[in-house]
Amino acid sequence: MSEAHPSQFALLSQRRFAPFFWTQFFGAGNDNVLKFAFTVLVTYQLSVSWLPPDKAGLVISAVFILPFVLLSATSGQLADKYDKARVMRFIKSFEILIMVLATWGFVGQQVPVLLGCLFLMGVHSTLFGPVKYAYLPQHLGEQELTGGNGMVEMGTFVAILLGQLAGGLLVVVPGIGPELAGGTCLAIAVIGRLTAQAIPASPAHDPRLNINWNPVTETLRNLKLASKDIVVFRSLLGISWMWFFGATFLSQFPSFAKDVLHGDVHVASLLLLLFSVGVGIGSLLCEVLSRRQVEIGLVPLGAIGMSVFAIDLYFAVNHLAAPTTALWGLADFARQGQHVRPMIDLFMLSLSAGLYSVPMYALIQMRALASHRARIIAANNILNALFMIASSLIAGALLHFGVSIGGVFLITGIANAVVAGYIFCLVPEYLLRFIAFVLTRTAYRFSIQGDAHIPATGPAIVVCNHVSFVDPVLLMAASPRPIRFLMDARIFRTPGLGLFFRLAKAIPIASKNDDPVAYEAAFAAADQVLA
Repeated sequence: MSEAHPSQFALLSQRRFAPFFWTQFFGAGNDNVLKFAFTVLVTYQLSVSWLPPDKAGLVISAVFILPFVLLSATSGQLADKYDKARVMRFIKSFEILIMVLATWGFVGQQVPVLLGCLFLMGVHSTLFGPVKYAYLPQHLGEQELTGGNGMVEMGTFVAILLGQLAGGLLVVVPGIGPELAGGTCLAIAVIGRLTAQAIPASPAHDPRLNINWNPVTETLRNLKLASKDIVVFRSLLGISWMWFFGATFLSQFPSFAKDVLHGDVHVASLLLLLFSVGVGIGSLLCEVLSRRQVEIGLVPLGAIGMSVFAIDLYFAVNHLAAPTTALWGLADFARQGQHVRPMIDLFMLSLSAGLYSVPMYALIQMRALASHRARIIAANNILNALFMIASSLIAGALLHFGVSIGGVFLITGIANAVVAGYIFCLVPEYLLRFIAFVLTRTAYRFSIQGDAHIPATGPAIVVCNHVSFVDPVLLMAASPRPIRFLMDARIFRTPGLGLFFRLAKAIPIASKNDDPVAYEAAFAAADQVLA
C-alpha cells in the first residue's frame, strides 16, 4: 500500500512552507484591510463629488485590478530571473513604504493619496502572484502540491475575509477610525516583512533571461508560451473562468443581501463569511479526496457543484418573504427557516469552487517547464484580471436590462455548465479522471502498491495482466500521471463505447496478420507518445 504521509497542516511546521504561507497570508489580508477601509470611508464618512458612494466600489476595484493587466508580464519575468525569496522580501519592503503613505492618507482623509496607495498595492499583488505559485513546486514534492495549494487557497480566502472585516470595523471606530485603519495596515506590512525574512532561498530558474519591459509584447509572448502545452493553457482558462464565476457572486453580495434577502449589512458580511469558508474547506478537501495526487478528476466534480447550487440558489430566493418593517438583522435573519436553503446553496457552490480550482493550479505547476513557470502564472493573472473585468461588465449589462440579481446567478450557473462541458470536451483527461475518481470511491475499493516506481517525468511503459474491463479505469485512478492505453482494435470500434475510447486517446492495435496497417500505426503512435 502507498506509504502514509502527514497531513497538509504539517507543512505549517516546516521552514520551507510556513514563512512563505504567513507572508502571503498577511499580504492578502492587508490588501483587503486597505481596500475595505477605504471603501467604507468614502461610502459612509466622506463626501467626494468626483467619487460618489454608488460608484466607489467599482472605481476602487478597477484601480486595484489595473496593475494585473499592465504589469503581470513583467512580474513573471522577474520571478523567473531572480531568487524568489529575495523577490518576496523586496515586495514586502515595498509594501511597508506603501502603508506609510496610506497611513498618512487615512490620517488626512486624502482620497487621491489612498487611491494611489490602492494602485500600488495592486502592483504589490501583481508582483507577488507569479512568485507565490512558482515557489511551491520548487519546495514541495509532487505528492505535496495539492495539499500545499489547498493550504494557500484556504489561507488566501480566510485572509480576505479577516481583512475585509477588520477594515470595515476599524475605520468606523469613533474619533480614531481612519488612524487606526492606517496603523493596522502598517503593522501588518511590517509583520509580513519579518515572516518573509525566514523564507528559504529559491534559486532562479532562468537567471540569464533578458527582461522585456513592453507589457503588450511580453503578454503575448507569455500566452504563446502557455499555449504550447494545450492542457496547461486550457487549465489557465479554466481558472480564469472560476474567477469570473466568483467575482460575479462577490460583487453582488451587498445588493443581494439588501434587495433579495432583505437583510442588513451584517447579513452581507454573513454571505462573505460563508463564501470564504466554503472555498477554504473545498481547498483543504482536495488533498483528502485526491489521496495526495494531483487529482484533476475533482475539477468536473467542482464544476457540477458550482452549476447545481448556483441554479438552485435562484429558485431558493425566488419568493422570499420580506420583513414587515426594517431589514432583517443577523439574528432575525438566522431564525427564518426560508433562509436555510439559500445559505446552503451559497456555501456549497463556494466549496465546489475550491474543489475546482486547486487541482488546476497544481496541474499547471506540475506541467509547466520550470524555466518559464512564473511567466505562465503571470499569463494566468492577466487572464484572471480580464475575466473579472468581463464579469463586472456582463453583470452590469444584465442588471441594466432588467435581469434580477437572482437571474444573474442563474445565468452564471447555466453558463458555467456550458463552459465546463466545452473544456471537458477539449481536454477529456478531466472527464476521464472524474469517471475513474467516482468509480474507485464508490463501486471499487483498492490499495496501491509500487506507485513510487512510476517516474515523475520522461517516458514509461506499464505492462499489466488484463483481468477485467475495469482494469484500465483502476490503473488510470492509481497512476499519478496520465496513461495512454493500447487496446484491441475490434474493441476500440465497439458501437457506443468507441467515443469513450477516442476521448481517452486509446491507441487501437491488431496483430500483424489481421491488420498490418493498424499494427504499424499503433507502434508509430506509441513511439510518438514516448518520444
